[in-house]
Amino acid sequence: MDEAPDEDRGMVRGTVFVRGRVQGVGFRWWTRARALELGLTGWARNTGDGRVEVVAEGPRASVEALHGLLREDPSGSGRPGHVTAVSSPLWSDPKGESGFRER
Repeated sequence: MDEAPDEDRGMVRGTVFVRGRVQGVGFRWWTRARALELGLTGWARNTGDGRVEVVAEGPRASVEALHGLLREDPSGSGRPGHVTAVSSPLWSDPKGESGFRER
């Protein structure tokens, strides 16, 4: 799906997968802190293949901002671990998540 649903209301759900050394290094905690700063809800969890799955709901611009933070060069960002790749967001309708959790 190329276009985000519910764009007229501005609320979306974006799912991305982060690859690299991102498990066991505080990456989910860091992601949660950034998501909360952006006013997003959702969760971040480790997957069995070593990636971290991040699901964020909120205004499209805020979800895109989180995606950018996940992708940016960590110099000075304090982001733990080492990211080698971040998938493009998979857009869907929000499901009404509350808070942002580390799963």
